[in-house]
Amino acid sequence: MLAVSLGALAALCAVQHVPMADTLVYRAEGAAVAGGGDLYGFTVTEWELPATYPPFAAILFVPTTWLPTAALKVCFLAGNVALLALLVHLSCRLARLPARAPLVCAATALALWLEPVFQTVLFGQINLALACLVLWDLTRPPGALGKGFGLGVAAGIKLTPAVLVVHLLLRGRTREAGTAAGAFAGTVLLGALVLPSASVEFFTRRLYETGRVGRAWIVDNQSLQGLVARALHSPGPGLAWAGAAALAGAAGLWAARRARREAHGLLAAALTALLVSPISWSHHWVWCVPLLALLAADGRVRLAAAVAALFTARTFWLLPHQGDLDLRLPWWQQPLASPYALLALGLLPYLGRSGARSGAGGEAVPPPRTGGVPRGAGGRQPPASSSSASTIR
Repeated sequence: MLAVSLGALAALCAVQHVPMADTLVYRAEGAAVAGGGDLYGFTVTEWELPATYPPFAAILFVPTTWLPTAALKVCFLAGNVALLALLVHLSCRLARLPARAPLVCAATALALWLEPVFQTVLFGQINLALACLVLWDLTRPPGALGKGFGLGVAAGIKLTPAVLVVHLLLRGRTREAGTAAGAFAGTVLLGALVLPSASVEFFTRRLYETGRVGRAWIVDNQSLQGLVARALHSPGPGLAWAGAAALAGAAGLWAARRARREAHGLLAAALTALLVSPISWSHHWVWCVPLLALLAADGRVRLAAAVAALFTARTFWLLPHQGDLDLRLPWWQQPLASPYALLALGLLPYLGRSGARSGAGGEAVPPPRTGGVPRGAGGRQPPASSSSASTIR
């Protein structure tokens, strides 16, 4: 199964001449650091994509300049496939499923065609790497040396995982939260030491320029802001989105805190982060892989099959979305335009009550202690059609 799946992916890449635009942005960021250029002053590719990550991430991208572009794309392609297999393995560990090699290979072959994973691979994104880093870190045994450090580094690369630090605090896991916060602060400090002017520019200006990342109302954006903007037919939902995001964030973190099992709480927090982020491109939702593993371990086979079908269907790419058509969708197309956000909203109550029948995600844990302290979005990408990643606005 894995050989057939990889062969089909290779054939598709050869036929479609996949641009892997995000990989080129990472390379340009690394070149700006190595050459002393303006990190946030350039655009690359025919879609004029800018750098949108913190300076720390740009420092990590310097090695991408050491390879020719073609070789770099091959490395990203192969690396993301390997990371997907690792994510499947870590998802099995999270859900307490057997991670035997045949199961991991088969699941990797199928997961490759989930829309968020597929888009991550074809765009040359780093979402799988960040999900693996967070899952590896937080599924280590309690008291493991430096537990929380990986989460902090992930937040330093792409700010959205920082929501999980709040989740740790609410669960009473203050030591891990402190380690994560310290690691994140370290990434900011390193960025400031190496790129002082770029750091000031990012944290005082670029961080708040959501429009620089992309238009929030297009169907690519599967966050709550994208849902509200399309539903209201408004490119700037303003207070309507802010209020909805505040409610969803509070409800999501409450569900994560209330969950009796750590695995359910972690997934609730991850989905909440994707919901409240101003922009969560569809490829950010690679957390669908551990979600499916958890549902399967819970014995919710039909629900898992339905969720897998939703993440494979690519319904929002089938809708009219050229130009500003995203803002003119009729009411009956709205659910098809925002399937991931609606699914997350629907699953939060389930994850909060940990409705597992088989003890997935570890043994039940006592309620969290009450004494505890209660965008990183990627560069704007050309959207992909339901059959390939080459349909460009």
